[in-house]
Amino acid sequence: MAASNGEKSLIVSFGEMLIDFVPTVSGVSLADAPGFIKAPGGAPANVAIAVSRLGGRSAFVGKLGDDEFGHLLAGILKQNGVSAEGINFDTGARTALAFVTLRSDGEREFMFYRNPSADMLLRPDELNLDLIRSAKVFHYGSISLIVEPCRSAHLKAMEVAKEAGALLSYDPNLRLPLWPSKEEAQKQILSIWDKAEVIKVSDEELMFLTGSDKVDDETAMSLWHDNLTLLLVTLGDKGCRYYTKGFRGSVDPFRVEAVDTTGAGDSYVGALLCKIVDDRSVLEDEPRLREVLRFANACGAITTTKKGAIPALPTESEVQALMKGN
Repeated sequence: MAASNGEKSLIVSFGEMLIDFVPTVSGVSLADAPGFIKAPGGAPANVAIAVSRLGGRSAFVGKLGDDEFGHLLAGILKQNGVSAEGINFDTGARTALAFVTLRSDGEREFMFYRNPSADMLLRPDELNLDLIRSAKVFHYGSISLIVEPCRSAHLKAMEVAKEAGALLSYDPNLRLPLWPSKEEAQKQILSIWDKAEVIKVSDEELMFLTGSDKVDDETAMSLWHDNLTLLLVTLGDKGCRYYTKGFRGSVDPFRVEAVDTTGAGDSYVGALLCKIVDDRSVLEDEPRLREVLRFANACGAITTTKKGAIPALPTESEVQALMKGN
């Protein structure tokens, strides 16, 4: 259902936003990189901007440092049409930073600077509950579950959004270096698993969460729960698989020259949420869902063709051009 005032329905994204420092050349270690490009990032923020760039309506909820990087990131959200009403600034902690190693195939490894960073210090009493209640879709990851008080803020925001009738969307976005242990990561990521109606995992996350060495239907369905409407497994350059109560299948990828895979999954999620926020019946109609996932695959593919996540997120016209050419 669209917003009653004629505006598009709101997608609220909760979690972290940070600065990624991406090497100017691929295939070298951080120590050997001759220089770095400063790129805004953070999966939930990427999703919010992906939605806005595709013509949707989005807001970001999180905490930034009251520093130059924090105000830069808030400005980037606003410049990209994302509501910043849900942002808090912390005067005592810095905005998070991540140094990203780009392998020659465009895949990444991360080194984080956050001990603690401002995003970790968001408290439940700082949440803009009116904004969260106005969401038709509430999207989140798992990094905000790692430490208190942000974990309690995350759980409170989810509860408020759900009570207000929002569809809950979850992309764990596993970043193992941020967790105290693999066991704790698995435990906490799964601790809220049964709340979400839409869940997207990568093939690597599927294997991590299930302990399986296979990416197949049986492994995926072991993550199914009764509240789920749609489970998605993204397969990188092999497309994606989808699972619902009534049907399952796969959607082929788009072939592009990948430069940097940062943000591809976030672009995919943003595209999906954009297409279902005003019509959830798509989730029960396989032909329409397949077309939405083809669109999402195209968004993800385009995002890999440039360095950095946010600069690479596509517009609707760019996506349509790729889809027509394939």
